[in-house]
Amino acid sequence: MSQSAPTREVARRVFASEFNDAGYTFTESDDERAPVYALLPTGESSNRVFFVGTLTEKEDVGEDAEYWRGRIVDPTGTFFVYAGQYQPEAASKLRDLEPPAYVAVVGKPRTYETDDGTVRVSVRPESITEVDVDTRDRWVAETATRTIERVAAFDDEGNEYARMAREEYDLDPETYKAAALSALEDLDEGDGDELAGDGDEFADGGSANDGSAGGDAASDGTEPTGAPEP
Repeated sequence: MSQSAPTREVARRVFASEFNDAGYTFTESDDERAPVYALLPTGESSNRVFFVGTLTEKEDVGEDAEYWRGRIVDPTGTFFVYAGQYQPEAASKLRDLEPPAYVAVVGKPRTYETDDGTVRVSVRPESITEVDVDTRDRWVAETATRTIERVAAFDDEGNEYARMAREEYDLDPETYKAAALSALEDLDEGDGDELAGDGDEFADGGSANDGSAGGDAASDGTEPTGAPEP
């Protein structure tokens, strides 16, 4: 009798503004190989995430070996991805890509604590794929829908992850609904493919027009101090 292959966890669609607030992680068993989940503030567990945005900057921050950091922005903020020798395909893709570029990323949430005790959230990518503006736009629309659905279910009786979010975070889920609605409005009012121009606005690796909320991606407070360990 053959055993079925283990299934992968569902990759959750999440905007950067919510993902960067998901600093609490947990496991659901005592098994040392048990999957680690990030708790999304809208009341969902996430062992894997799926997002699409604009790669505005990449840098090899490794010392003894290549360790690539990528900065990817969506309409709400900034994701940081880190890939090294244990993520060879993703690292190779980051090495070869030239910003700015639209990319789709599937990966695992990772938290780390900086020297001042701040918890940062980043992504260890399983795959990075260059995509077009239509793919980016579809992701924004679908992620907005999923986010709004999670917020609508936040107060449902029996929603254990929402109960955990209320215990672990002092955050209003309506904030993420507002960000989702704003992303939809930006999509409706946008000029389409931001990369179709001359690209000058990305010449410094990310500027006030890089797609992040409130202008420069660094202004959202997600710029990491140093880098997590490989």
